[in-house]
Amino acid sequence: MAHVPADAEVEPGSLLVAAPTMFDPNFRRTVVFIIDHRDEGTLGVVLNRPSEVPVDDVLPSWGRHVVEPQSVFVGGPVEKKTALCLAALRTGEVAAAVPGLIGVRGPVALVDLDTDPDLLVPKVRGLRVFAGYAGWDSGQLAGEIDRGDWLIVPALPSDVLATPDRDLWGQVLRRQGMPTALLATHPGDLQRN
Repeated sequence: MAHVPADAEVEPGSLLVAAPTMFDPNFRRTVVFIIDHRDEGTLGVVLNRPSEVPVDDVLPSWGRHVVEPQSVFVGGPVEKKTALCLAALRTGEVAAAVPGLIGVRGPVALVDLDTDPDLLVPKVRGLRVFAGYAGWDSGQLAGEIDRGDWLIVPALPSDVLATPDRDLWGQVLRRQGMPTALLATHPGDLQRN
């Protein structure tokens, strides 16, 4: 029987949910949306780490178009000065038909920030800007999954635009059904239990 790599279920549009035992400060209790996954490596953005920096301060033409809070989200520890933008398309819109969008999966697309935002806004339900990203070299993510650092689950388009006042990490775990849903009740710090 052929060996199936631990990251075989990872694909663009899926989520990596940090296991309760993940203590790396970059990824503790995070939800990572996968943008690209191939043999050479994997790229995603952390969905639940808002910063205090308004998008307006960094990308003035995009600031008023992003969903609340209108701040840049910390997409991950790699290339922190690089901005990535994800969009959730309106019903009936297809990324391939909209200039400036690269489809990721379903109604979620990567936005070319050189595009005129006024042309995109009527076609999207919402936009979110990320500074930096999460990246894994070939085989690295499979090793982390083998170790139990990540759970691989399907994403909902609304996850990409989730507001920080919602506990996205707990919410994603709870919707997975038993026994995975129980992980959402994990205290994180066992000393406090």
